Amino acid sequence: MADDRLARMFEMKRRAWCWGPAWAIMAAIFALSSMSTLPPSPGGMDDSVAHAAAYGLLGAALLRGLAAGRLRGVTLGGVWLAVLLATLYGVTDEGHQWFVPGRTAEVADLVADAAGAAVATGLIWGWRCWSIVSLGRP
Repeated sequence: MADDRLARMFEMKRRAWCWGPAWAIMAAIFALSSMSTLPPSPGGMDDSVAHAAAYGLLGAALLRGLAAGRLRGVTLGGVWLAVLLATLYGVTDEGHQWFVPGRTAEVADLVADAAGAAVATGLIWGWRCWSIVSLGRP
């Protein structure tokens, strides 16, 4: 009985460790989307670049959750799913902004979101493939 409880607690902690970053990034995006006036982007980066960077982080965090926090858990299917989930979150984000005074929903932002997620997860996939070929590790 105690072993079952310990195993469940360990599993909950592992899932929080794997998925927590994705949830935190989604919460941050939601909070920023709720603001009528955004603070300036770091380094004065362009809005599209900021979207791509934020959703690149989200895509990577989603892929981390899907791969159970392990590079060997990264699959091409997981990459596609992470991009899809990040893009769908971008759709909900643009819809949310539609209702925030002073903000608008823009297709260009959604394209930047999807591109950022695709590039970040693609780089992780490339790293995974490189580690198999170069290091002989699956």
